[in-house]
Amino acid sequence: MKYIFTFLFAVFYFSVTPGYPQEQMVPAFKDNLTRSDIKTVLKAVADWQIKTPLTHHLADWTNAALYAGMVEWAGIAGDDSYYDWLRGIAEKNSWTYYIHDNPLRRYHADDYCVGQMYIELYREYKDKKMIKPLRDYLDQILKDPAKGDLKFVNTKEYWSTQRWSWCDALFMGPTVWAKMGNVTHKKKYLDFMYQEFKVTTDYLYDKEEDLYFRDSNYFTRKEDNGAKVFWGRGNGWVFAGLPIIIRELPAKYEYKDYFVTIFKEMAEKLVSLQQPDGSWHASLLDPASYPNPEMSATTFFVFGLAWGVENGYLEKDKYLPAVIKGWKSMVRSVWPEGKVGFIQPIGADPKAVTNEMTEVYGVGGFLLAGTQIYKMIDKGIF
Repeated sequence: MKYIFTFLFAVFYFSVTPGYPQEQMVPAFKDNLTRSDIKTVLKAVADWQIKTPLTHHLADWTNAALYAGMVEWAGIAGDDSYYDWLRGIAEKNSWTYYIHDNPLRRYHADDYCVGQMYIELYREYKDKKMIKPLRDYLDQILKDPAKGDLKFVNTKEYWSTQRWSWCDALFMGPTVWAKMGNVTHKKKYLDFMYQEFKVTTDYLYDKEEDLYFRDSNYFTRKEDNGAKVFWGRGNGWVFAGLPIIIRELPAKYEYKDYFVTIFKEMAEKLVSLQQPDGSWHASLLDPASYPNPEMSATTFFVFGLAWGVENGYLEKDKYLPAVIKGWKSMVRSVWPEGKVGFIQPIGADPKAVTNEMTEVYGVGGFLLAGTQIYKMIDKGIF
């Protein structure tokens, strides 16, 4: 009896102790690349999140990233309850964006990231009222676009002229513009998206490292090992946004190759930074200072790499092993009840993370990546 108790305690300790090295954890779910095993863990993750009360505004960027993954899961779940949950939230939001009556945030990309979900529900239900408030809002921006510079100063006055001056914004904003351009067949949305994306990239993209600084405050900062500060999740936002943008663009759109080039450059860099256990850490160039896996970055990277392989942008022999290792790392982060751990809290730079930490945007990334891998199995890619 004593030995049984010792064994059970060890399993519990290795599974949930905050900060315990991931490679020594006992996974609660199977990480096999089969349709049934992938669907089992995705359902557990989605159901746990739905049962867990949302703590941010329903239209906040945090939840918007969750919805981006949840709507992808809804498409393969075989259960309309997930679409019903998303639609109920959208109706509570009146199909509009966050703080829509605050003129000081009229350009803020975070505040309309929720539009990704509205457009996907429009595709499912074909009801134009689902995208009308969002389309009207984007049209207002087109008539009077922000003209501020990209130096990052976090003040209320600054936000009133805010462009995409932080790398996270490249997931929040341009994805919505690209989707709107696709469903309306209006090139004006795509051209604005390209114009602003390029301005941000010219400012924040480090061509030596093929990574994005979080914002201008990080141009000269260094990690403990002397490396530049490149935040895992910040680059995850960009890398996950690129497939969403690319797949929405018409085949002959004149600037499509611009996005594809950045996507390929980042992919090559990112696989060189993947850790032996399959994860990425909070700091991309100084992982030793933040030794635990960080799941919001990892899930976004796995999603992007998997999508790139499926669609022929990334070489299968080189990148598929990184996807497989990344997926196994992701599964090890899931608690028996479906909670995803090792997700760094809201921030702007690398911070320590533990297995107890979770957040909705990391769950969205998990569902994006898992659903993408599930679709690849149906195509016989694994």
